[in-house]
Amino acid sequence: MRNEKWGSSLIQTLGFLEWKPQRPASETQNPNERERCLHLFSCKRMQRESGEFYSMRAETLKSESASAKKMPPEVVFWARRLSKVYQMGEVEVQALREVELDLYQGELVVLLGASGSGKSTLLNILGGLDPPTSGEVFYRDHNLAEQNDAELTRFRREHVGFVFQFYNLIPSLTVLENVELVTEIAANPMPAAEALDLVGLSARLDHFPAQLSGGEQQRVAIARAVAKRPDVLLCDEPTGALDFQTGKLVLEVIERINTELGTTTAVITHNAAIAEMADRVLRMRSGQIVEIMCNPVKKHPADLVW
Repeated sequence: MRNEKWGSSLIQTLGFLEWKPQRPASETQNPNERERCLHLFSCKRMQRESGEFYSMRAETLKSESASAKKMPPEVVFWARRLSKVYQMGEVEVQALREVELDLYQGELVVLLGASGSGKSTLLNILGGLDPPTSGEVFYRDHNLAEQNDAELTRFRREHVGFVFQFYNLIPSLTVLENVELVTEIAANPMPAAEALDLVGLSARLDHFPAQLSGGEQQRVAIARAVAKRPDVLLCDEPTGALDFQTGKLVLEVIERINTELGTTTAVITHNAAIAEMADRVLRMRSGQIVEIMCNPVKKHPADLVW
């Protein structure tokens, strides 16, 4: 295969590559609001599974049955007092400060914040790309904070799909070959052509990255991420290098993956408008989650404006 040295480096990366600061979760998010968020998402999940998915307004929640309240969504990621410190010469940079976080099965979460707020650091720790300095972080029964490099590589290969701001496509491989690069090492992949059809690129299989627009290249990157059928899709500024209309097309693909495949999805962005398409929004500042918001009614990406 062409560019084998570059390809092996890419494979290693891909897997295979409300709470107030410094306070316990119980003191920072109103318990009733947290219950409302959990209940809202649980109802949405059950409606999606029954083929009747629709957004519910907050005022309808009080009338839901007690039985629905006893069915909270499954926690996929669980983090407590999660911190990350980078040593820059004699200077310590506190990238994360005792973050507490739950991500639930099948939800679409947006991590919103300015550059330097800790979004990418948190995403990298959840994806097994970077270890925390202190604290606990679990993916289901995997304690990511205690796993070695080989175990984290296996975790990424088996469970996580990544989409980055810059597409990381291998220029000497065709669109189809870029996706097949991942399917060759995945346990139960979907056919590469099927993944590309899912993102609307079935007519571009034999093209090279240089022959594609930026939005098309990003959709190839998404197809590559989902081709191995990941449990979790982690997207780091997926529209950051794209214009408005192209960015919305990419967000539509991400939403489709989340809705149709039920893939737990986290998108980090500095663009507040994108938060309106999420089930939940985690606002970050100075390495901490400072606010959690639930969207009782989500916007379709085509309706977003920024």
